[in-house]
Amino acid sequence: MTSVQARLLLQQCLSAKLMVQPATEDEEAKYVTINRGLIVYICFLQGASMDTVDKMAKAALNTRLSSSEDGKLVSVLDLPGDVLIIPQATLGGNLKGKVMQYHRNIHKEEGANLYQAFVDLCKQTVQGHEKAKNCYVQAGTYGNRQVFSTETNGPFTHLIEF
Repeated sequence: MTSVQARLLLQQCLSAKLMVQPATEDEEAKYVTINRGLIVYICFLQGASMDTVDKMAKAALNTRLSSSEDGKLVSVLDLPGDVLIIPQATLGGNLKGKVMQYHRNIHKEEGANLYQAFVDLCKQTVQGHEKAKNCYVQAGTYGNRQVFSTETNGPFTHLIEF
């Protein structure tokens, strides 16, 4: 059995809002928002590569998790819906006793590069999809703590490992 190289947590939403830059003395906080669509929490572990990024983007955008108007399950591309990508290093944690440890997480710089590649690939895929041309892909800031809020029509949260 090969070890897990990355984790995705997918959750459908009616709307979501993520702070990507905290307020300063000179500026208000900056946020990205999406309407109905998919929240993608992403974590890279040691051994993740560009091949992993490609598999993850395909899974995130093509897995049928959203209910269409006729009640059928469709992908976020076929919904069509927006996508919010949130880096979530805590998905790489393992419980040891009463403490979470993150020894298997990828090095921060390498993770940031893979994260940006994932975001770019998702944006390209959504822009190139006929039904999703008017949809948005928004992304959080890698390595920063971020304030997040969402409205869902049910948790419908799915963990996928690569």
